[in-house]
Amino acid sequence: MTTEPRVLTFPALDSAAVAAHLRAELALEVDPDDLVQDLTSGARRGYVIVETRAPEAFASARIPGAINLPYRDMTPESVSELDRDLVYVCYCESIHCNAATKGALKLAELGFKVKRLSGGITAWQAAGYLVDRDTPAPASTSAPTPRCAC
Repeated sequence: MTTEPRVLTFPALDSAAVAAHLRAELALEVDPDDLVQDLTSGARRGYVIVETRAPEAFASARIPGAINLPYRDMTPESVSELDRDLVYVCYCESIHCNAATKGALKLAELGFKVKRLSGGITAWQAAGYLVDRDTPAPASTSAPTPRCAC
């Protein structure tokens, strides 16, 4: 008995549809390498980096130049001073956290242009990129710690 491959259960889209989907995906996200290249080259015009986690997480480690707008606190009043001509690049802890998505959604619903940083601060640090801190780096411990500090 021959079985059909699971990979082809749903037929592949034609190349134009795939290109449109992938173009839209890239319009929604930026990766840490592209962002760090912008930051190191000084190409910082047109966007703002937004940490969407809680202030404590922002204090412990953040991308240099980021502002803290916790998604839970976003209201029309709290974002009234933001420039609507800029793109807001939202990030959170990692792919295991959706605070960046929640923050980007709130900003988009309030009329702002947004993108998400793929992988969050975890991917940023895993790539070896520096972070700013208000508090000392946590000491190494064998006890498990929560992955998301939203």
